[in-house]
Amino acid sequence: MPKKEKTGQVVSTKAEKTVVVAVAEHTPHPKYKKIITTTKKYKAHNEELECAVGDEVRLIENRPLSKTKLWKVAEITKKAT
Repeated sequence: MPKKEKTGQVVSTKAEKTVVVAVAEHTPHPKYKKIITTTKKYKAHNEELECAVGDEVRLIENRPLSKTKLWKVAEITKKAT
């Protein structure tokens, strides 16, 4: 079974070896068909401490590293300016 992947933007790097990533999902409303954006925050493991706030990153599913940390940073797709 392949691992799940998500793409999002780093919103916090205050925790040690952990980043908080906001992932936006665009889905149509069931009745009115307007595109609705929902944002969910995921905690991801960042071993090398290379991410900064504003970076765009790709996450991959990982084994549970803590109670809420189930994702790992695979790569930084775009650095913040």
